[in-house]
Amino acid sequence: MTDSMTDSVTTQQVSRLEAAALKLIMEADLVALTQEFVRCPGENPPGEEAARVSALVAACRARDLTVRTTSAADGRDNVSATTTGGGGPRLLLLGHTDVVPVGDGWTGEPFGGLVRDGRIFGRGTSDMLGGLAASVVAMDAVQRAAAATGTALSGRIELAAVVDEEEGGLGIRRFMQDEPPAYVGCITAEPTDLQTIVAARGDCYLDITVHGQAAHAGRPSDGRNAIYGAARVIESLRSWNDEHAKKPHPLVGPATWSVGIVTGGQGTAIVPATCRVQADRRLLPGEDPDAVLAAVIARIDALGLDRDDLHADVRMPMSMPGFETPAGDGFAAAVDLALAESGGPGLPPGGWTAACDGGFVSRDFGVPTVVLGPGSVNDQAHRPDESVSIAELVTAAQTYVRVAARLLAAQAAPV
Repeated sequence: MTDSMTDSVTTQQVSRLEAAALKLIMEADLVALTQEFVRCPGENPPGEEAARVSALVAACRARDLTVRTTSAADGRDNVSATTTGGGGPRLLLLGHTDVVPVGDGWTGEPFGGLVRDGRIFGRGTSDMLGGLAASVVAMDAVQRAAAATGTALSGRIELAAVVDEEEGGLGIRRFMQDEPPAYVGCITAEPTDLQTIVAARGDCYLDITVHGQAAHAGRPSDGRNAIYGAARVIESLRSWNDEHAKKPHPLVGPATWSVGIVTGGQGTAIVPATCRVQADRRLLPGEDPDAVLAAVIARIDALGLDRDDLHADVRMPMSMPGFETPAGDGFAAAVDLALAESGGPGLPPGGWTAACDGGFVSRDFGVPTVVLGPGSVNDQAHRPDESVSIAELVTAAQTYVRVAARLLAAQAAPV
């Protein structure tokens, strides 16, 4: 058989597999599975993914996917689900099972999964339980279509659903400890408004505690006011944010600083001995968190707090790397083409100001990585009345099917 004939047969096999799998994507299945995940109670913090993990495991096993769980912490399990397939490079679908706390301002039941006006409402619908549902339904469709058409997959589709993405990253760090199989690429199914994201910022948390000396407020000169020292630190971070704004990355924008929590003092009549500042620092693709920590320490040292008998301790309790996959990369191009053919909005490959676990896969495994999923990180995630479009769930699942069929389908064995 000539090469051209082999290519033709392979193309036909891929087309049959893709068409068969697309027919198995049912809107009702996507809605029901998303609702099932939303209706599982649990928020992070404190880290209550167990009910949702159990629901995901059951959903995957009901679809004859191979499921394995690994413990990231006590009562907090990562889920790995795979389709049938050969031993070749896999397609990795990456997600997380935790959702942020409900918060105030909801006009409906946060864990109700209400369907209205073509959308599903509830905490985590957009970030990112809809993406998980689309991943599971797509994997099921490809596996069943491969069996029905007699098409062999050169590699498996793997779903890695980790815990603690919204806080400390326990889940992705546990996932990264295992020796990885070869991956053809990674799609992180986070909410992107159905835009293929080829670059994303990373994130790190800085915990800065200024230490002084307590005294009676009637004679404050006897003490060393830690809040005054912390105020200098906060103003320096605000100014630093303005400096970063002048040097934006072309796709993800500038690095940023945001002070989120300030705590200090024991009482109004006491000169405060300590003040703690907790800040968020968004990282540019390729930026080293250790270098950021060293720069923070140096900048605080330059404030001269020691001249006022103050000193600061600085920690980085969490860091998550950013990533950048060239827009011309073959995997990124295949994903974007599949999205366009699935009815995506036609947005060009772009950048994401949020951070996600895909940065670890890109940096540490060297795997081409994109972020692509239903929902909006800016308009829906972490907000009251969070929701996801049902139409976007369908488009996402169809895109994942097309990518898997085109990258993993091998010539069927002769009948």
